Amino acid sequence: MVPQHRAPCSPRPQREISAWRPRVPGVVEVFHAHYTEYAYPMHVHEAWTLLIVDDGAVRYDLARHEHGTPRDTVSLLPPYVPHNGSPVTEHGFRKRVLYLDLSRLDESLIGPAVDAPDLVDPVLRRRVGQLHAALAHPGDELEAESRLTLVGERLRGQLRPRLPGEPARPDPALARRLRELLDARLVEGVALAEAARLLQAHPAHLVRAFSAAYGIAPHQYLMSRRVERARRLLLDGRPPGEVAPATGFFDQSHLNRHFRKLVGVPPGRYARAGLGAAGTPGAVRASGLRAA
Repeated sequence: MVPQHRAPCSPRPQREISAWRPRVPGVVEVFHAHYTEYAYPMHVHEAWTLLIVDDGAVRYDLARHEHGTPRDTVSLLPPYVPHNGSPVTEHGFRKRVLYLDLSRLDESLIGPAVDAPDLVDPVLRRRVGQLHAALAHPGDELEAESRLTLVGERLRGQLRPRLPGEPARPDPALARRLRELLDARLVEGVALAEAARLLQAHPAHLVRAFSAAYGIAPHQYLMSRRVERARRLLLDGRPPGEVAPATGFFDQSHLNRHFRKLVGVPPGRYARAGLGAAGTPGAVRASGLRAA
């Protein structure tokens, strides 16, 4: 049989995307994409476009001025203002985008964002990356809300540098009330906006007051308390799939991720370390685990 020869095909432009709508107020959409040759035509959004580029760079026009997104830059494109976008190099670009509604950033910031859409701010860039990581995991909404609140505060400070931000003043009484609320809502959880409403405090001040008083953010406190309770239930012999919803985790995968982060091993291995020796301190140490 004579082999069939085909003319070589030219490589097709690479387009990899993922998009979802998280359960976080103010976030319209999360969009991750890798484009090689694709170029956006002029278009508008009714939401704010918060953009970071992880690889390559994007060139775009906004309000008849050319802009770019070199590494470590955070770009904030305002709603209703036309813009386009195209790769700068032949390798294209990889980007992560958040579309935020006007409840997070109001219309008064549109003018400053048109004048200076590209912000060189390593702290802001790191926080936006952390926010994307939190938004990728159902069940981490409190963390995502907290990080989004601080990102919004930083953006407003960049766009209005002459206006002083809210001072980071100690407020131990407020921090204690938030801790009590988190303890009371350990399993069902509480959204940051609801906590702010119940405690009559601005969300950003709430996060900063708690972090200053206890050395960790509210979402870190909540997850560490949930993991603590999960440890007790695992050592009582309950399976991880049952422990996850009983301790406020979205599912077993959610429990595994936070348990491994705080304890160093997955919950299944932790549970096996205690089998046959419940109540004896040597059960955990024998498996190389540290009893915290």
